[in-house]
Amino acid sequence: EEAIKQIREQVGADNKVLVLISGGVDSAVCGALLKKAIGAERIYAIHVDHGFMRMNESKTVVTALKSVGLEIKVLSVEETFLKATTKINGTETPPLEECIRPEWKRKIIGDTFMVVSDQAIKDFKLDVNKVLLAQGTLRPDLIESASNVVSTNAQVIKTHHNDTALVRQLRDAGRIIEPLKDYHKDEVRELGKSLGLPQELVWRHPFPGPGLAIRILCADKPFDISEEEVKKTAEELKTYNKDGIYATLLPTRSVGVQGDARSYKQLCGLSTDKENPDWDMLFEMAKEIPKKVHNVNRVVFVFGKAIKEPSLHTITKTLLNRATCDQLRAADSIVTQELVSNNLVKKVAQLPVILFPCDFGIEGGRGVAIRTFITNDFMTGVPARPGKHLPESVLNTMNAKILKNVKGVSRVCYDLTSKPPATTEWE
Repeated sequence: EEAIKQIREQVGADNKVLVLISGGVDSAVCGALLKKAIGAERIYAIHVDHGFMRMNESKTVVTALKSVGLEIKVLSVEETFLKATTKINGTETPPLEECIRPEWKRKIIGDTFMVVSDQAIKDFKLDVNKVLLAQGTLRPDLIESASNVVSTNAQVIKTHHNDTALVRQLRDAGRIIEPLKDYHKDEVRELGKSLGLPQELVWRHPFPGPGLAIRILCADKPFDISEEEVKKTAEELKTYNKDGIYATLLPTRSVGVQGDARSYKQLCGLSTDKENPDWDMLFEMAKEIPKKVHNVNRVVFVFGKAIKEPSLHTITKTLLNRATCDQLRAADSIVTQELVSNNLVKKVAQLPVILFPCDFGIEGGRGVAIRTFITNDFMTGVPARPGKHLPESVLNTMNAKILKNVKGVSRVCYDLTSKPPATTEWE
């Protein structure tokens, strides 16, 4: 009721509202809440298909939202996003399809979302001065992107696509409405249920606005640390080689959070020559390594035969394009299907699937990582434990099906790292 009251006060009697529907629960609840507050006739809902959606995502989104009375206009703008650039501190970025830095990718996508929505206002022939842009931004989003809505001294952990500098300008001008900005994920799900949204939509795993674009780790070289640092880090990891488990420095970086600040460090892969992995030992190592090994902030288990080299040094150049998106889409679809068919959707809060450039010694190959996440508030959380939170057999099936059905995948990995020191997403 409080959220509805705030919407009515902010929108007023004459303004229209444009709402961006990503397909996740946040934007869906935002749209349903707006409909209840001001009626469907004053809402213009658009779904931006930027080319980074999951398998059949856009079709699913349109069908689900129609069921609660919201008609959605789908904008297919893949090329617009791939060619898009933005300015950061006065300097123009490369186009998104050539971009490697995670923060640049997020900011280009966030700013392009705004450009596309401005165009949508023109296409709808709406009066720009009488339109508000609605977003399903949650409190954790604003905290992680150091928005002064929640704090004046927070460190930037990652830029959320819905809290870029351009969005902040619109917010300061009073042109953005964020009905969920004081809510956490569990509260949003409850709100969704009370608004009559379908169960399958309410319990959808969170999917970031930038979509698969931030689940494809882009790179054109193996390491950003010096050769000396690589050798030193690999040497430090050797101390964890025990009981048939081997620790290997992988030529991939991911985003993490250490203290209240953002880190961008290397990945460590653990592998074993035992038929049945010792998950307790693996999780214990994953807890210790980022504390003791300065250059590592994330640890994964690598399925398959043991990797006994202290470090790997080759990657497959990876950028955002249709081929890499299709590759990840296929892997993500397999993981999702296994989760649904085994009735495990509610067992984990989120399950990002990541495509990363490490080739594991197979030319042209890439790695796929499965990142299960259990949390109450999405600010902190732990990975699901095989045998406890989900059957080990399901993970083995995911691994086997990805290797068999997704061309160009060298190895599948399982993320063992809590948040902190690693973030939920890898970028």
